[in-house]
Amino acid sequence: MIVMKFGGTSVQDAEAIDRVAAIVRERLHEHPVVIVSALARMTDQLLAMANAAGTGDREKTLELSRAARERHFNCASDLLGTGRFVQIHSELEEEFNALDDLLRGIVAVGELTPRTTDNIAGFGERVSSKIATAAFSVRGIHASHVDSRKCIITDSNFTRAVPQFDGTNARLNEIVSPLLKHERVPVMGGFIGSNREGISTTLGRGGSDFSAAIIGAGLNAERIEIWTDVDGMMTTDPNLCPEARRIKTISFEEAAELAYFGAKVLHPATLLPAIQKNIPVLILNSRNAKNEGTRITATAPKSKNIFKAIAAKKRITIVDIVATRMLMAHGFLKSIFEIFASHRCPVDMVSTSEVSVSVTVDSNESIAAIAADLGKLADVKYQGRKAIVCLVGENIRSTPGIAAKVFSAIPDVTIHMISQGASEINLSFVIDEADVPQAISQLHKAFFSTVDPEVFA
Repeated sequence: MIVMKFGGTSVQDAEAIDRVAAIVRERLHEHPVVIVSALARMTDQLLAMANAAGTGDREKTLELSRAARERHFNCASDLLGTGRFVQIHSELEEEFNALDDLLRGIVAVGELTPRTTDNIAGFGERVSSKIATAAFSVRGIHASHVDSRKCIITDSNFTRAVPQFDGTNARLNEIVSPLLKHERVPVMGGFIGSNREGISTTLGRGGSDFSAAIIGAGLNAERIEIWTDVDGMMTTDPNLCPEARRIKTISFEEAAELAYFGAKVLHPATLLPAIQKNIPVLILNSRNAKNEGTRITATAPKSKNIFKAIAAKKRITIVDIVATRMLMAHGFLKSIFEIFASHRCPVDMVSTSEVSVSVTVDSNESIAAIAADLGKLADVKYQGRKAIVCLVGENIRSTPGIAAKVFSAIPDVTIHMISQGASEINLSFVIDEADVPQAISQLHKAFFSTVDPEVFA
């Protein structure tokens, strides 16, 4: 069996879902499990209505909900025709009425909790998966809707729930496996799950990819297909560099590094369950289904190019911590990282000397509070509007003078921090966010003007 995950742009409207049904039909002989995201941009709209409710703006909240209701009903009507739409209409009506009741309750109490946020944020997947199931059935695919909350068991860390694999795998084999044995196509919403008490949770933004990998690993899939609106992973962001090439094949390790450092095709956590089970992951384009995409495997063919790709992660803040009074003090680094941990703020890069530590973090509203806590240990200053540029490739470890080649390609760009050696396949550095387009363009020209045809399209 295989797992096929379709992102928001692949199910954004009736035409897109019709394309998805055609793609699924071609793979029926491989016994697919289908995972769908919410309609494109719907999760943002749901979070907007939740936040409006939390501030007591009843009118805006219900206006956003009415727009979402109309969009889903129009999509279902266009897909299903009158007869089948009448059957699903009452089910969708019930879902949206329950959503409105919840939103009115939030307005009344004037408080939006993480638990309630998850309930609302996952609504898009709950209804899109029901619409997709009905659309498949109308098109001759024997589809069965499966509520992901009954299968994906998580902890209670609302908005960023962590899957509990033993419980999840047991549920998948209890609920999904029998459908596959009876030649049914299970259709599930990504991104959502529930804790052991049955309370709705989400896996964090981009979690539909993660859902696909969890389900693929739990059912021992032959492969996991991530369907999006691009032809696969690219050597860099084509919006910044039109000369970007498609990567035909890449290793799990390289893809995970790129995903974490800004490559938007994959959610960074997506690959973990697949790596553990050695399940290939394919990145494919639902608007160009005949394209081979990118294949991600445990090991990839050696490339004649030094690098496989260049990624940039924006909205980075550098935090500088200087403490002469802590010179050689035992536990100084431990104290610093405990503060970041207490604010649930992950650190990307670290540079140290005897009396100073510099780290990079995602820019967020916690920076000032973190700096205040760090100020009890040392002198602290922070600079925002930075970006991490990351070059990834398995040839880094065996290529002498690689740093000199990289930095000579961008002589006019100011470098604030450098990291090489923490990962054998990653060379990263921090620059001003405004310099990203120039840096990416110059680096791509330097390292991808000619490419290995076995690895790049």
